[in-house]
Amino acid sequence: MFVDTAKIFVRSGDGGDGAVSFRREKYVPLGGPDGGDGGKGGNVVLIVDTNMTTLLDFAYRKKYAAEKGGNGSGSKCSGKNGEDLYIKVPLGTVVKDVSSNKIMADLSHAGDRCLVARGGKGGRGNVRFTTSIRQAPNFAEPGMPGEERYIGLELKILADVGLVGFPNVGKSTLLSVVTKATPKIANYHFTTLSPNLGVVDVPGIKSFVMADIPGIIEGAAEGVGLGTEFLRHIERTRVLIHVVDISGIEGRNPVDDFVKINDELKKYDVKLWDRPQIIAANKADMLYDDKSFENFKNELKKLGYTKVFKISCATMSGIKELMQETAKMLVSIPVVDIEINEEDRFVPEEKKFTYNVRKEGNVYIVEGSFVDRLLDSVNVNDPDELRYFYKVLKNKGVIEELENKGIKDGDVVRLNDFEFDYVM
Repeated sequence: MFVDTAKIFVRSGDGGDGAVSFRREKYVPLGGPDGGDGGKGGNVVLIVDTNMTTLLDFAYRKKYAAEKGGNGSGSKCSGKNGEDLYIKVPLGTVVKDVSSNKIMADLSHAGDRCLVARGGKGGRGNVRFTTSIRQAPNFAEPGMPGEERYIGLELKILADVGLVGFPNVGKSTLLSVVTKATPKIANYHFTTLSPNLGVVDVPGIKSFVMADIPGIIEGAAEGVGLGTEFLRHIERTRVLIHVVDISGIEGRNPVDDFVKINDELKKYDVKLWDRPQIIAANKADMLYDDKSFENFKNELKKLGYTKVFKISCATMSGIKELMQETAKMLVSIPVVDIEINEEDRFVPEEKKFTYNVRKEGNVYIVEGSFVDRLLDSVNVNDPDELRYFYKVLKNKGVIEELENKGIKDGDVVRLNDFEFDYVM
């Protein structure tokens, strides 16, 4: 089963919490703080596996989560870092962030990898909060949460040469006679329902990878037939071999077929239409004379295409010359990665804790992820921790924003379930 698209959910590990701990030592207040930091959460990383050929694995497993960081402990012991999670994907996978539809990476080389979810930072233990006037802090920091997102995976096959053309013109047969590939071959349309790959290894020429791309007919760019389902797989090819049925046994004009397929390539991506093409006039063994081929060749010359080969997959005539010309063209055409425009590139945002201040009657409400994290890290019933709590509110600009909104002495400030009277 060939699967070339998938959507999965990934979550990195949360950071471990810092520890509140005190050592027992004579003449040291409360024994002295020695709470260690929490460990970092594990990352989620995609890595290329050259042994994979489809995204079939992701049809059965949709959710992936990395390990959480361990909590800190006494004696200034830090928690264990969470293990990174490595997810294997086939060569040629394009990774997208689903929510923004922006490209995170193009994994088109062996060994390529992409960090798709960064692990949360570990929280600081209470030993980190000691000052000259706060020698025994009874609070620590919780770990930072990990990242989570849906990512889209799209496989774009890595092939040097792509075979295009109407169904039943002999693309699969050509692939089978020049490689060891064994595609399904039969005398009806849409025999090939998924791309087939093969390595061309003809004596005297450098080997190259060829792909038989199914599903291109008139209207394919708008979804007719197999639609655009497999057009993505010729985006990476450097040369296209356009196979045409020169015999006309199906009642179609070979020149019209050629023009229609090129129109579909242009509608899908103008860069495909501009790609170098070699025309393979197949089924030449069924022609009564050479006049039909010469007329076809002259018509294509008027359209600007000069590399036209008369071939027959049944008799193997012209096949070697076609492959030699293909190999010769590949030498002068460099391998180019998919171009990613800056506006289409995913840029990870630094995780920030935010808050919002609003007023309901005489109550000023502060809410948001900043509030949740702050309340998790302190015990507001402890005077020492309450002073730290107020200091953080002031440093982060919360007090200033409350004053800008007109707060007065005695007004109530609410942060989740915690309320206090404001005093200037």
